[in-house]
Formats: sequence, C-alpha cells, structure tokens
Amino acid sequence: MSEDKKDTAKPARKPLGLKRSVEPGEVKQTFSHGRTNKVVVEVKRKKLVGKPGAQEAAKEIVKETPVPAPAPAPAPKPVAKKQPAAPKATDALSRQELQAKLLREAEEARLEAMQEARKRDVREKKEQTAEEKKRAEENRKAEEEQARKAQEEIAAAEKAAADAPVVQEPASAEAPAAKTDARPPARKFTPVETPKRAKPEKEKQKVGREDRNDRRQSGKLTVNRALRGEDGAARARSLAALKRAREKEKRAQRSGRPSEPREKQIRSVIVPEAITVQELAKRMGEKGADLVKSLFNMGSMVTVNQTIDQDTAELLVEEFGHNIQRVSESDVEIDTQGDVDPEETLKPRAPVVTIMGHVDHGKTSLLDALRGTDVVAGEAGGITQHIGAYQVTMKNGDKVTFLDTPGHEAFTEMRMRGANVTDIVILVVAADDGLMPQTIEAINHTKAAGVPMIVAINKIDKEGADPTTVRTRLLEHEIIVEEMSGDVLDAEVSALKKIGLEELMDKIHVQAELLELKARPDRPAEGAVVEAKLDIGRGPVATVLIERGTLKRGDVFVVGSQTGKVRAMIDDKGKQVKEAGPSTPVEVLGISGVPSAGDKLTVVENEGRAREVAAYRAEQEKLKRTTQAPTSLENMFSAAANSAVEFPVLVKADVQGSTEAIVQALNKISNDDIKVRILHSGVGAITESDVTLAGASKAPIIGFNVRPNAKAREIAKRDGVRFKYFDIIYDLTDDIRAEMAGELGPEKIENVVGRAEVKDVFKSGKKDKAAGLLVTEGSLRKGLFARLTRDDVIVSATTIASLRRFKDDVEEVRAGMECGAVLEDTNDIKPGDMLEVFQVTEKERVL
Repeated sequence: MSEDKKDTAKPARKPLGLKRSVEPGEVKQTFSHGRTNKVVVEVKRKKLVGKPGAQEAAKEIVKETPVPAPAPAPAPKPVAKKQPAAPKATDALSRQELQAKLLREAEEARLEAMQEARKRDVREKKEQTAEEKKRAEENRKAEEEQARKAQEEIAAAEKAAADAPVVQEPASAEAPAAKTDARPPARKFTPVETPKRAKPEKEKQKVGREDRNDRRQSGKLTVNRALRGEDGAARARSLAALKRAREKEKRAQRSGRPSEPREKQIRSVIVPEAITVQELAKRMGEKGADLVKSLFNMGSMVTVNQTIDQDTAELLVEEFGHNIQRVSESDVEIDTQGDVDPEETLKPRAPVVTIMGHVDHGKTSLLDALRGTDVVAGEAGGITQHIGAYQVTMKNGDKVTFLDTPGHEAFTEMRMRGANVTDIVILVVAADDGLMPQTIEAINHTKAAGVPMIVAINKIDKEGADPTTVRTRLLEHEIIVEEMSGDVLDAEVSALKKIGLEELMDKIHVQAELLELKARPDRPAEGAVVEAKLDIGRGPVATVLIERGTLKRGDVFVVGSQTGKVRAMIDDKGKQVKEAGPSTPVEVLGISGVPSAGDKLTVVENEGRAREVAAYRAEQEKLKRTTQAPTSLENMFSAAANSAVEFPVLVKADVQGSTEAIVQALNKISNDDIKVRILHSGVGAITESDVTLAGASKAPIIGFNVRPNAKAREIAKRDGVRFKYFDIIYDLTDDIRAEMAGELGPEKIENVVGRAEVKDVFKSGKKDKAAGLLVTEGSLRKGLFARLTRDDVIVSATTIASLRRFKDDVEEVRAGMECGAVLEDTNDIKPGDMLEVFQVTEKERVL
C-alpha cells in the first residue's frame, strides 16, 4: 500500500529547477560582395513592449511552444526513453526565429509611426503658414478698404463745406465754436484687432511643443544668427561690459562732470621724416584703425605697423584736425653750439694746460716736478703711452689742470685731442736735441687749434745744451719768443734739478689771466673724453675733462654712442668725489660701453632721451662704416689689379687711445705688396671670443698691456692661436714689420748679364733646335735664365741648356763672339729674335 502511494505521488509533483533565461542561437551576417558570416549568440528573454496586439501574439507563440512533459518513472529499458531529443533543437530554433521576427516588426512599426508623425508635423506647419499668410492678406485688404472709405468721407466733407453759403453773424462767445463746427474733424483710423478663434486640441498640442523647442533653443547663438544680427535684444550685456560702464560712471561722478562725449582735443603732433602708423596714432590720440581707414580711402593699402613718409603723415594729421610739427632725424642730436650761457652766469675757472713735444724730451718728468710725483717711473720703456690728466694747486691757491700727451709718432691722434681741449700748450723742447719731427707736429696741432703756446726749453743742466739754437730753429716755423721780440712766452727749465719751475708757473698764470677763462658751473655738465679703458673690476671707465657745468653722482649722460649714469667719480689722486666742476678731470664709472677718446659727454634730462641720442649716433656710425664710395670702371680695374697679400691681426689694448694709435701705426706699415687687415680692435683683456675669431682667420693676437684669461689660453692652445705681448709701441711695430716681411719672403732681384741676337736656326738632334747667336752685350753663360723676345714681346722664358763654339762646349761667350745655344723647353726660335740672359739674386725684404 505504501508502494502504491509512492507511485501515485511522484507524477503529480513538479521537478525543482530554474528557468533558462539565456538560450543559444545563430545570427547570419550579410556583407557586401555576397559575403556572409554566421555568429553564435545568446538570446535573452525580455518583456516586449510594442503594439497592443504584439503582446497577445507573443502569448500565443508562448502557448504554441511545446512544453516538455515531466520525466516518466524509470523503466527497466532506459534506451527507449531517449528518442524525443531531436525535436528539442528544432523547437528552440523556431522559437528564436519567431522572436527575432517580432522584434523586427516592432521596430518597423515604430519607425513608420515616427515617419507619419514627422509628415503630419510638416503638413500642419505648411497649413498654419498658409493660414497666417491668408489672414495677413485679409487684414491688409481690410485696412486699405477702411483707409479708402475714410479718404472718401473727408473729400465729401470738404466739398460740402466749399458749396455751403457763408453767413456773417454778430461776434459772440459762441462764434468760434460755430466756425469750428462748420468743418467736421477728420476721422482717424484705429486698427481693430482681429478676434482670435479657438484652436483645436491637436493644434494646441503642436503650439505647446513648438514653444518648448523655442525656449530650449532661444539661448543658443548660431553663426547665422550672429551674421544676421538676430536675437540681439534677447542677449544680455557681458559682465566685462557692465563693469566698464560702472567704472565710467564712477569716474564721471568723481570728476563732477557729466558722462557726455568731450570736445575733441587739438594736438600739436611732432612728425619725423619716417613714422609708423601706430606711432602716429598714439601721438595724435586717435585710433590706429581710423588712420588705416583714411589711408585706404587715399589709396594707400597699409597696416598699422608699416612706415609712412612725412608728407603722408601731414595729410593724416590735417584730416583729423591736428597741427603738425615737422622734425628731421638730425633734430634728435644735442646742439651744444647754439647753447650759449649768458655772460652774467659765467665764473672764472682753472686753465687747462697740455704738455706736448717729441718723445724723450722730458714732458712727463717736467709734469712730475710740477706735481711733486714720479709718474715716469711707472711708464714702460720710460716713455708716455697714455694721455693723462692731473690738477695742480699753486702757492696762491689757484688750480691748473695739466694734460700729458705721448710724444711717440704713433700717438698723433692723442696729441691732436690734447690740443683741441686745452687752453694753453706748453711745447717742451730738449736744449741738447733741438726740434724733432714730433715737435714740429705739435707746433702744427697748436696752430690748427688756435691756442696760445709757451715754449719750455728743458734739460738746460746737461752738457751741450744750447737754448739759443732752439729759439733760432723755432723761427723756421714762425714761432718768435719774447727774447727775440716776439709774443710767445718761453722759459728755461730743468725737470731733473727743478730749475725754472716757478718762472714757468708764473708765465702760465699770466697767460691764463690774459685769456680770462670763464664757465658756468650751475648747469648740466658737458665734457670731453680724454681717455677710456675697460677695467676688469669696475667695467668701462672714461677719463673726462669737464668743460662747463657740474657733473654730479647720479646724473644721466650720453657720451658718443654710449649711455650711462654716474655711479662714482674718482679724481687724479684716487679719491672719490661727489661732484666735479669746470676744468676738473675725473674718472667716470657707470658707462654702458667703452666710448671713443675725444667723444663729448653731455648730461641729459632722463634715460629715454639718452637712449634716443645714442641710438641715432650709433646709426650714423653704422652708415659711415657701411657706406661705400661710388664704383667706377677705373676703381674696378685697380681693385682687380691689386693683388696685395693680407696680413690679418687682432688688437687688444688697455685704453682706447692706445688701440687707435696701434691701428694707425699698423696701417702705415702696409704697402702695395702686403697690407694689414685689422680683424678686431678693442679695449680690455683678451677673451674667448677674440681667440675664436683669430683662430678662424689664422691671425695672431696683439696684446698691448693686457693678457688673456684662463679660458682664452686653453682655447688658444687647442686651436694653435699665437699671442704677441707688448708694452712699448715701437717694439710692436718692429715685430709686426719683420713678420710681414717674412710673410712675403725674400725679395728677388734680376741682374741682366748679357744680350744676343739670333742669326740662324739649326737642328739639334731629333726634336730640339739650336740658335746661332751673336753676343751684342755682356756675356752668355751656361745655365742662366733667359728670355726670348720677338719685336720686343716675350715669346718664352727659358734657360740655356748648352753653349757651343766651333763644336766645343764652353761655359761663357763674351760680347762680339758667335756661338750656338740650345734652349730648354722651347723650339719657337726664329732669325731676328733677341735673347736676354739674366741671373736672380735674393735679398732680405725690408718694409
């Protein structure tokens, strides 16, 4: 019984398990050109949401899908129960295909619905647009009809008033009203708003949808809207624009003036010879775009960064209502000639005395005796090679400024500068040596400068000293001293034994009183650069002699093409000073570069003005360097014929004056065969860039009182660059002269030994020819060089290979004899030719 219960309970109970939500399947992919591919996928069941009939169809499909029956009870033969496995795959495949079909149909239905809705919207929009156009046309016709009727009524009223008789009535208070009533007032047309009709429910939904779209897109700014200017009122001002407007209102409130546009300000515009449009707009206070627009109207296609000439700028300035002030580039330069100080502002100043003369005549020794110092002990070779400036205080308290100039022939420029900045020249002549070339040159410089001269006859304590001979020799150059009834002061002195120094100082004082030297101290300083150098620790340093005004610490100045600000001033005794008045020599620190000796120093109002003047002067110097002389045919042929050898050198010296003197001395050494080419000349120590430049041209570096730094020495050793150090200028010139001569090699000199005339030509062997000669001058020797000329034109240059007389070989044939000669490397011999025999001797070349 229990077994029967168990057997009956098993079929009624469902087996436990989970429903499969993922089923395997295949998807066939179709590509172009007939290609296909099958992919195994997993299909997930999901709830279908589509048309109302779609869910019912899905339910029917699910109902039609066969559900597998519960597994039967185990039988003794389990093999027969495995037969229904084949229909399961077919049922699953049909179920997937049906599901895919339903999905495709649902998607197609959705797309068709969307397309229908889109078409319906377009159709309704067209109908609405046509209806609005029709309504607008009806409104326009109604307005025209009403206006026409009103005009007809007005015309009828005017006609009736004109036809009615005029009746005069007594004056009363009602008369005006009667006259007014005689012509009825014209009717004014008041447009009537069209009554709005009720919209259907479908149209209301469409209008609501369009309003939502409009609100969504109202804030977007497209390119078309920006170009058409649409939606300008809808967009608000930017925060920056609001901020600017508020700031403008605040400024107007603070100034107490209304924020109305001000009157145009007429300016005086300074226009140089060339100016950019932008710069002109700034000076005019106008917009650059307005100027460009005016230029476009004139026919000039320019931009704000382009340069226009002065005439075009004048047209622009006048068009905008401003006044023009023309200036040229030269107006930038500081005019010191026209700046004359009033007479009442001038005060006495110390005289500037320059000591000049020949080398080794005792100029520096005389200055040491006057100053009580020993400058000459520090000079290399015992000669002065720099221009020095010193100030000496006399016993009566007066001051005298002395300039010591070199006497060597190479320092001509220094002597000329000394004569140009001085008030009095002391010409030092050695009593035992007389007048020498540099003495005569100093006399010429003094005459050219137009300054008075005092002759100091030095070394009167030496044996053989003859001051009278010196005075007599001075007469040759129109220098007449007082002892010979002239107007030139002279004094006999001895710098070594300090003889006659008091007399010399008295004569300097007398000459200064006669000149009445004055200058204005309370004005911006002006001075001349006596010497300049590059100091390692202090930078560019210039020795400046103040001519007028007072130079103070902190002053901004321009000197040559360099600018600067006075950082410190040092006097001739090595002390720092805060200011320097007229006739005071000081060393100035704070210059942007090393100026040239002889440049003028001028104090200006600010650094901008200094830079402007320096830039103009630098441009002028560049033009002067790069400007070439006009080329002519003669110059071209002379340049082609000139095949001189170049000797490149690089010069570095301690001061600017020495650099100039060395360059001039080297240029004087040049001749037609070889010339010096200065690669670079400068002031200061030898640097790495100098060595690199010299190494590229295989040139030696000349260092005058300077040395290279460690890095420069290392590069020079690597590149094989030679250094030549000198401290005396004549040693430098002698060495370079000898090296240039060695570069050319020994000089070859030709000496003509003899001449002979060709009488006949004979065969000598298979190839050579022998010339039958008659010696007309000198003698012929075997092995000498020879020239064969025909009608005074050289045919060939050769040598005598063999010389015979009557079949015998001889070494020499004298004049008046006949001989035969074979010439090397030539057979072009004809009767009547002339043979010139010479020998070449070499001689050491001297420049």
